[in-house]
Amino acid sequence: MSVPRASLAPAYTISRVLKGGWQLAGGHGRVEVDAAVADMEAFVEAGITTFDCADIYTGVEALIGEFLRRLRARAGATAAGRVQVHTKCVPDLDRLASLSKREVEAIVDRSRQRLGVEALDLVQLHWWDYGVPGWIEAAQVLDDLRRAGKVRNVGLTNFDTLRLREIIGAGVPVVSHQLQYSVLDRRPAHGMTATCERLGIGLLAYGALAGGFLSERWLGQPAPGEPLENRSLVKYRLIIEEFGGWASYQQLLSALDAVAKKQRTTIGAVAVRWVMDQPGVAGVIVGARHARHLPQTVAATTLVLDEEDRGRIARAQGAMGPAGDVYDLERVPGGRHAAIMRYHLHRTG
Repeated sequence: MSVPRASLAPAYTISRVLKGGWQLAGGHGRVEVDAAVADMEAFVEAGITTFDCADIYTGVEALIGEFLRRLRARAGATAAGRVQVHTKCVPDLDRLASLSKREVEAIVDRSRQRLGVEALDLVQLHWWDYGVPGWIEAAQVLDDLRRAGKVRNVGLTNFDTLRLREIIGAGVPVVSHQLQYSVLDRRPAHGMTATCERLGIGLLAYGALAGGFLSERWLGQPAPGEPLENRSLVKYRLIIEEFGGWASYQQLLSALDAVAKKQRTTIGAVAVRWVMDQPGVAGVIVGARHARHLPQTVAATTLVLDEEDRGRIARAQGAMGPAGDVYDLERVPGGRHAAIMRYHLHRTG
């Protein structure tokens, strides 16, 4: 069975599971180009044709560009045209106050060059600091570039409900909003989901596997010591703390395991399916580094969670999880979530 698809805009559909690119970026270990390209080919052959990356994911746009170049050479432009690539526009924190239209266009042009495409399928704007105005104007520049043919669709990532409404109110035709969503982190349900459903904006969810913490590997295991293996584990270990700590997380993991055993699948597949089933979610971004995780990923697209399954998960969740709007915790100055962010990757990446 093919991977189901969702429509984000007229004549634009994506696979409901997207291949994420963050774990191919610097800070997650060495990447072999040939192996990474082969993995991308395997995902496309399995029906996962939509890739997510960012201008600040060091080396990832170039990797995907190399994959597309080889695919065109081997199978032609039509085959390459089956692939959708979503990237981001993330101006450095210290550039926000003086960000110009020319700089936004330069970010877009650099992504086009790295990917080897005339137009970017989707560009998702991120804004580090609401204390610095300019996010509306930056979104309007992306819309100008859409009209100019350099961008096909405009999206957002990690905005709160208020600022998302401001951008929509300014007339920017936003088609998607990428945000963190998992059985551990249900912040989108605190108002963002209803807002986006009303506005016709599809949610693209990342973090469904919590960097690998939502897997059999961690079931019944003690909390890991420092240092953790990579930035993903650092990030999502903090989310576990916000959920209620290691013991609460283990109770949830046990509930997911019980559902997985009943369904004859994996904890990861159950976790991804739970997010896919949430209102307004158009697609789930799975950051698999290797194609060996592909069967589990595809399994989530055909899994059906029944009322008993959903109830078991809900009881283990209780009222736990991060509070507030989308990305609120990550924006707290000096906070532990903000401490792991890299705000100047255009300069240092």
